[in-house]
Amino acid sequence: MTQTAVALANTVRFGLRSAKEVVENTLNILQTRDQTYHCVTKLLADRALRMAETLDARIADGTPVGALAGVPFGVKDLFDIEGLVTTAGSVVLKNNPPAKHDAVVVQRLIAAGAIPVATLNMDEFAYGFSTENAHYGTTRNPRNPDCLAGGSSGGSAAAVAAGMLPFALGSDTNGSIRVPASLCGVWGLRPTQGLLPLTGVYPFVPSLDTVGPLAGTVTDLQRIFEAMQGHSLDEVDDVRGLRIAQLAGWFAQDVEPSILDGIDRIRAFFGKARQVELAEASRLRAAAFVISASEGGALHLPRLRARPMDYDPATRDRLMAGAILPASAFVQAHRLRSWFRNGLHDLFREVDVLIAPATVGAAPRIDQSTITIGGKKVSARANLGLFTQPLSLGGMPILSMPLPPVTTGPGAGMPLGLQLIAAPGRENVLFAVGKALAHAGLAGYPVMGATGDAG
Repeated sequence: MTQTAVALANTVRFGLRSAKEVVENTLNILQTRDQTYHCVTKLLADRALRMAETLDARIADGTPVGALAGVPFGVKDLFDIEGLVTTAGSVVLKNNPPAKHDAVVVQRLIAAGAIPVATLNMDEFAYGFSTENAHYGTTRNPRNPDCLAGGSSGGSAAAVAAGMLPFALGSDTNGSIRVPASLCGVWGLRPTQGLLPLTGVYPFVPSLDTVGPLAGTVTDLQRIFEAMQGHSLDEVDDVRGLRIAQLAGWFAQDVEPSILDGIDRIRAFFGKARQVELAEASRLRAAAFVISASEGGALHLPRLRARPMDYDPATRDRLMAGAILPASAFVQAHRLRSWFRNGLHDLFREVDVLIAPATVGAAPRIDQSTITIGGKKVSARANLGLFTQPLSLGGMPILSMPLPPVTTGPGAGMPLGLQLIAAPGRENVLFAVGKALAHAGLAGYPVMGATGDAG
């Protein structure tokens, strides 16, 4: 297995490897192996090497360095990187002035010793679930390059799954971390709404946007999140004593049996059999669509009027449709959102963690245009967020957790993932559950090594 971020940082901090050597090796891997997967939009080679040399000098002088010392990482192409134009996966912004500062969460990771080495592919303006980008190409799933990586943080998830980067940053509005994490077999976190600063992150839907990390192990994910947040999380003493419940109804329909089997094993691990249903899940998903289209359309409307042909046609059409939605629909969607959030707060007085599928199944093939939902053929790409979109409205922290490799059934040979949801600010509970399940062999999917094989 590719070395974890925590292990890699220890080798650098204790002088077993230089940060410069690590960065040079990572840049070489990205230049060679990314030709297959198309995760990278820009390499930050000169800056990364300078940062590595500075870090090595500090270590040689005995100056304390952070917990992520020398760990290379990538950022979705909507995070500001000082000196570069933030393109948000588009050519529409190419003439904007370069960013004057790194995004705040990037600054925090650098303060912990991590080194940004690349910007990563995404759906244009984060409006999609597949990372099929008309300007920068389609990111392919490292588990099977004929399949989608998911989106819109597909470049981030695929780079981690391929073992090219120890971790990466993404954004999640309607599932843009959770969907690609699930399809690529890595861990991802949508933090509590508003917990991490969005300064220096190009917006999509301001009232729903969040940013978070993706990593190959849950331990790495926690350490990275703690660096982004600025402090360590409290430990959870009695994981087995937590009240766990499965989301049924909407979240159990049309799901690959292997996913439901994985949930059953987790319920057995906790000795709990409770199931709960979220009322109005289909309406909640529709509300997420309306809010996203309306806020996204309003953000882009002035530019759409001036330069409509610079957009990917599919993105342009969705944004223009959103811009003309009536205000009454937007208001009603937010009322439904408020009702849902209040209901979730009530539910979390009775349970500690909810479990749901992240997607209906494994990654679709790139040439596969439909999946079956409710007995009907529907767009695969439009429905990859079937289970993530309703939950986005709650503003709760959600951990995307890969199930172990499945050897039989429809999902055999490809990753499958779950969502773990907790009350606001309870990320520590999610990480505690994730680590317990990984230790028990009920969660976790091996990332690929430098050769391209699963390690």
